[in-house]
Amino acid sequence: MQAVLYVCHGSRVAKACEEANSFIERCKIKVPCPIQEICFIEHAEPNIKAGIDRCVQKGATHIIVLPVLLLAAGHAKFDIPNAIQKAKQRYPHLKFAVSDPFGVNGKMIDILMERITEQAIPIDNRSMVLLVGRGSSDPDTKRDMEAIAKRLQQKANIPAVDVCFLAAAQPSLADSLQKASDSSYETIFIVPYLLFTGILMKKIEAQLRALPKSKHQWILCRYLGYHPLLEELVQEKVNQQIVTQKG
Repeated sequence: MQAVLYVCHGSRVAKACEEANSFIERCKIKVPCPIQEICFIEHAEPNIKAGIDRCVQKGATHIIVLPVLLLAAGHAKFDIPNAIQKAKQRYPHLKFAVSDPFGVNGKMIDILMERITEQAIPIDNRSMVLLVGRGSSDPDTKRDMEAIAKRLQQKANIPAVDVCFLAAAQPSLADSLQKASDSSYETIFIVPYLLFTGILMKKIEAQLRALPKSKHQWILCRYLGYHPLLEELVQEKVNQQIVTQKG
């Protein structure tokens, strides 16, 4: 029997986990699969092991593992595969198909554009955008963020789109805010490239509050959130895996 296991990041902030659970419940309606379970990589329960166990207890013989993650970094490349490898030892009969994280996708660009255009102040040729990512030591994270920034700049015809990170990668948010302060752009749109609320959003807010008064106008946009376009992307990824298995 086919199952889908949605692997979310997890957070110490209760609201963030509530957002993830609500998103997965919406996804379940659109996904034609008899068994669907949610699990978390860290800071929340059930963990990946428990998520796989729940699928098996409901009769799963094939599990599509769908990382509900923005980019492919340590969690997607190591934590999830390690958990699957251990599960294969417990359940030798069980077959897995692992999807990719959301990655560099046109729907992600559309969500970014919405977060910018929903602001009261329009973006113009005196504006720039600063994308703020979580950060990772994995070089693919920076590469993908830069690719997303380039696609956003081209699609929305924005004069400049820079990328920075909150941890484990450069440039840092502090350095990029200083660079923007020294620039000739009048309005800087700060777009958190984050799925959910939590500690990282508070970190961005705190650094913006600490900025000295200047001629610049700083606009903090909403984080990406579990946008309806992500529901479509999840549906596409699951259907792709189902078709691949049938083929």
